[in-house]
Amino acid sequence: MKLVALRYPVFALALLVAGCKKETEESSAEKVPGFDISSLDSTAKACEDFDSYANGGWKKKNPIPGTESRWGAFGILDKENKEVRLKSIIAELTASKDRKKGTEEQQIADYYQSFLDTAAIENRGLTPLKPYLDKINAVSSLKELAALSGELQKVGIPTAIGFGVEGDLKNSKINVLYEGQGGLSLGEKSYYERTDSNTVNVRKEFVAHVDKMFSLAAFTEQMPGKTILDFETKLAKHQLTNVELRDPVKTYNKMSFEDFAKLLSDFDVKTFADKQDIKTDTLIVQNKAYLQNLNALLKATPLATLKLYTKWQLLSRFAGYLPKSFDQEDFRFFSTVMRGTKQQRARVERAIRSTDGLLGMPLGKLFSKKYFPEEDKKKVSEMIENVRAVYGERIDKLTWMSDSTKTKAHKKLKAFTYKIGYPDKWKDYSSIEIAPDKLFENVISASLYGHKEQVEKIGKDVDKKEWLMTPQTVNAYYNPLNNEIVFPAGILQPPFYNRNADDAINYGGIIAVIGHEFTHGFDDQGSQFDDEGNLKNWWTAADRANFDKLTKKYIEYFNGIEALPGFNINGALTIGENVADLGGLTLAYYALQKSLEGKEEPAPIDGFNWKQRFFLGWAQVWHMNTTNEALRNQVQTDPHAPAKDRINGPLPHLKEFQIAFGCTPGNKMALADSARIVIW
Repeated sequence: MKLVALRYPVFALALLVAGCKKETEESSAEKVPGFDISSLDSTAKACEDFDSYANGGWKKKNPIPGTESRWGAFGILDKENKEVRLKSIIAELTASKDRKKGTEEQQIADYYQSFLDTAAIENRGLTPLKPYLDKINAVSSLKELAALSGELQKVGIPTAIGFGVEGDLKNSKINVLYEGQGGLSLGEKSYYERTDSNTVNVRKEFVAHVDKMFSLAAFTEQMPGKTILDFETKLAKHQLTNVELRDPVKTYNKMSFEDFAKLLSDFDVKTFADKQDIKTDTLIVQNKAYLQNLNALLKATPLATLKLYTKWQLLSRFAGYLPKSFDQEDFRFFSTVMRGTKQQRARVERAIRSTDGLLGMPLGKLFSKKYFPEEDKKKVSEMIENVRAVYGERIDKLTWMSDSTKTKAHKKLKAFTYKIGYPDKWKDYSSIEIAPDKLFENVISASLYGHKEQVEKIGKDVDKKEWLMTPQTVNAYYNPLNNEIVFPAGILQPPFYNRNADDAINYGGIIAVIGHEFTHGFDDQGSQFDDEGNLKNWWTAADRANFDKLTKKYIEYFNGIEALPGFNINGALTIGENVADLGGLTLAYYALQKSLEGKEEPAPIDGFNWKQRFFLGWAQVWHMNTTNEALRNQVQTDPHAPAKDRINGPLPHLKEFQIAFGCTPGNKMALADSARIVIW
């Protein structure tokens, strides 16, 4: 099921980026120091630019490889998980000659081999696409296009609207169908509207890219790039911005399917849904005005243009599984132009990542069994409860929140649940047909499985045990509908969690991450959901006004930070993650302080006391080098602030940081008490 812009996503900690690998599995963990002092830059000043001070040495030693657009802690660990651990698992499976059809071992090994079988891919050319191209060419009306678009969405080919299934925001125990906007090749409407030279160049390159792809395919349409850019620009004009999409109230419009169909009266949405095997009397619409405007746009657009657009989406969706010329051109635009990545990874590395992307859970089952010790699960559980206790104490001390709202905040905090490492139960993926020499068909089979799985959830109880990330993922998330935080095994390793490090480093790393996820339950979005995960106001009007006043100031603060010349951070887009970072740091610092009560003060390590090492732990989690192209893309599309500003952004608001490093008024990393923003 393809829904390009979800109405209310879970809050993930960060986007994944690629990095380098370490030596071996167990021996490397012993060699990783809590904080490597060679990462420091002694010429920088902690109170002027803490990122440069704590990470300047690391950045000099770790230039961005040609295969990456970002290079940092998340990607280093992600690459190790994939190219050491997953690679080891896959190698064992492919070495075995006795693989029973339908088993996870057979699926993983055969898919991996099908991705590596470039000879078969080249020999087949565009033949796998021919049935779809024939259907597109045969379309003779908008109604027929609606039917075909529904069929194509089952295998992940987007159009201007899409469906998704998740818990009802106002009845989180039951799954419901959602409708949302989509269909923009550049990902976000600002790419079609901004007039700065870099964005104008992206649009110019996009036109050239589409023209090139059509030329490679020997399609005969004239000026396809310009035609598609013009259509998508008109489409973008009517869509919500990524900031507006953050409003769960504005984007929650429940209605009958019959009324929904009336909004798109010239586009047969009933057939569109029927072709996706969707059967429901009600759904939640993201934006009624968009649908009405879309109906007029589709009606006014020549059918030839809509067919051209559909053909483009088909070609773009499967470019990575087609012959080398298509794959390379797709990489040139979406990776090099859009993100500054200079070269593709080796085919073997890509095969591992593709296998992980398609069969992540079956692979994760094997990963968890081999690489995640039970004692780490127990330790993380203890840390989560530690953060929960401190959060409760912080709530009690708030001066801007009334007692009645505090009572409800405690109720929500108490109701928080968590998942650690890997699922307690595993799904059955045996129906996915995988062959060692048919990459395209393998992708189709997995897509159809995923679509069927989603459709069958409509109207049924939400499975509270389901995971939205694979165990090997280097990330974490908060799901407001389940009121839960989730920490996959993939992130519970250095530098986030290092069982051999001092407490200060771990509190600045994984415990600040835990605090970050806890805070998402109380940020500008999460705070609109109650203890049962329902979109329901539990605040007094005065308390909400106080909270909004604080977040408005924090939005304005980040609006003033320039990521690149002329490119400032969007404080409204990043406010949820920024509040979570500020809250996570606060909670982790006081959890660490609480853990030291009644104990002898820890001795300094490498010349740094425990307070200083706490903040060094935070800085090393976010150390990163980024291409300018990737940075521009992030500022326009990503709800996370750039890594440097996740380090430097919240610290001036923490008096604890100022005390730890002796910062004084006038230092960039030290705000006056009146300018500091304290929320939790």
